[in-house]
This record gives sequence, C-alpha cells and structure tokens, in this order.
Amino acid sequence: MHTTTTLLLALTLCWPLGPPVPEITRPWRPPAGPYAPGHRGIDLAAPEGATVRAPADGTVTFAGPVGGRGTLTLTLPRTGTPPLRTTFTPVTPLARAGDRVRAGDPLAHVAPGTHCPRSCLHWGLRRGDRYLDPLTLLRRGPSRLLPVTTAPAR
Repeated sequence: MHTTTTLLLALTLCWPLGPPVPEITRPWRPPAGPYAPGHRGIDLAAPEGATVRAPADGTVTFAGPVGGRGTLTLTLPRTGTPPLRTTFTPVTPLARAGDRVRAGDPLAHVAPGTHCPRSCLHWGLRRGDRYLDPLTLLRRGPSRLLPVTTAPAR
C-alpha cells in the first residue's frame, strides 16, 4: 500500500525550492537505529529569504520553533497510516498550523541559523517515527529507451 501511495504522490509532488532545481548539499543518511547518528533529511542550497513552497497538497500541522530554529511540518493526506509528514528548517513560517495548502503554495522563507556551511534548507520526511528520504517522493522511476525502427519502404 505504501509503495503505491508514494508512487501516486510522486505524480503531483514538486521541489520545495526553485526553479531551478536546488543543489543538494548533503544527502540523506539514515541512522542505524533510533538514537544513532545520521542525517535524517536532505540539505538544499538556498539563500536566506528564499520562498519555501508546499511540495504537495497538505495541512500544516506545526509552524514554530524547535531547538531554537523555525520549523514547519506539512502532513500529506491520503498517504497511508500514519500519513507522511514533511518538515522544513530553518524557516520563518508564512502558514500556520491548521492551514490547508496546495502544491506550490508559499509556506515559509529560509531563515538564518542553518547547520550547513552556507545557507540551506533542511527537508525531512517521516512516516510515524520512521525517517525516509524525501527524494523518493520526487523520483519517477528509471527512464527507458525504446529501439528506433523505421517503417518498411512501400
């Protein structure tokens, strides 16, 4: 069920920054266990003040500080039980908890206070307590080349 849901969601999901597609400055590195070190999301190069947009339709379920950094969580409906939640930090939220948004709607601005060497947006994805790679939502499967054939001469 979750694989089909993720595939269907990928048809409507968009990057939270850009265009152009932002540079990934640090990839997702899943932790070995719930308390082990890892990188529980991806970092996207973004100047301070850049607009963060909803990558999909959803409901803002949190907008406020976490550990001294502005954070926004968007819960994605019809993505299984528990539903997928995507988070962004550090941000200055434009939307409030309870707001329903459409893919592409402005959610926040990138704020100072990043953990990156230069300004960035940390984009995370979770299902319940399990961290996932947000890029899996954007991948649409491998490209396939078909043979080039010519029609027989008449």
